[in-house]
Amino acid sequence: MKQLLSLLVMALLAISFVGLVAATDVHTGIGVDITTEAFKPLIWQCGDRVLADDQIENGANNLSLSERKNNYAFTGESIQWNVLVMDKNKIEQVTDVVGTIGPTQGEGNDVEVECVRQNGAGDNTNPSNYCNAKILEENLTVFNPNVMAYYTCTLTVEPSMHGEYFLTVEAKDSTGLSSTMDENEFWFLNPTIALSVDGDLSFNDVRPGTTAYSKTLLVGNDAEAGSGVMLDMFISGTDFYDPAADGARCSLNSNGQATNMLALTAFRYYATSGAYSTKVLNGVVGTPNPLADSEGYLGIAYGDKITQANKLILGTAYGAGADAADWTNGNALTPGAEMALVFKLNMPEPCVGDFSDGSIFFWGEAI
Repeated sequence: MKQLLSLLVMALLAISFVGLVAATDVHTGIGVDITTEAFKPLIWQCGDRVLADDQIENGANNLSLSERKNNYAFTGESIQWNVLVMDKNKIEQVTDVVGTIGPTQGEGNDVEVECVRQNGAGDNTNPSNYCNAKILEENLTVFNPNVMAYYTCTLTVEPSMHGEYFLTVEAKDSTGLSSTMDENEFWFLNPTIALSVDGDLSFNDVRPGTTAYSKTLLVGNDAEAGSGVMLDMFISGTDFYDPAADGARCSLNSNGQATNMLALTAFRYYATSGAYSTKVLNGVVGTPNPLADSEGYLGIAYGDKITQANKLILGTAYGAGADAADWTNGNALTPGAEMALVFKLNMPEPCVGDFSDGSIFFWGEAI
């Protein structure tokens, strides 16, 4: 009986042992829930920011927009940015990189221009050095073409644009996420520009062989308020004729013959604006203007449109002396500012007639 019980116990132990061995093969599973972040595109301004003229009205000295010191632009002028766009989901998910214009900063303004992808360009450029590209404290030092691309954006001012706007570059992806570069610029587009002239230019009963002086004339910058448009000031004119058929005779022509014309060369002018005047060169006391006479009066250039031949009102012609590359020599007027001019007429002798058919022109060039 004891032997039988021992066998039964051993059998039960064997069965239990077999059961324990079989349990090591038992398993179960757990699901894994993974979602990828819908990455909002990032965009950085890189390298140079370039302003370009319209190549039509380049002014008296082909001034480039590198001369411009305030935020205003006119039709045909353009602003160009290079930008880096990044989407960690994949760069192909970026559907639009565009230049925008609108009344507020940030996303959602009107799209004005599509940017051009620089395929292959800049692949070896360090994004951190070129664009200051970073995510929080992480500097992006290696260009990854799978998630990055460079674009060039050129936004040109159109005739319909008028007023104050924010300009920037915006990147959009296929999921509707978008962002702009941090540098939202603020511009006054197509401001109205005008000149004001206060006073009359008249010489009455001038005796031949004498010199007559006009009253002071004020010429001002009457540009649209708030635009900040600075005008570089020029002067030109034509010869004068007697509109009546009454036997006028005054100047000698280029052949030395008497004619029924009063030449522009009979007129000269004196101008002041702040510390500057036509009497001295560039406002430097003790440095006489080499083109002025002993009284500080300058001659007037011929022309009925603004050209390189037109002279600055205050200073020498472009390309001559210290004025060649400096339009800030008192000749530029801010909105509302005026300069004072006095004209003198050296009336030839003999001279007879009333000469009113002709003009003296004032020109303002936005700079």
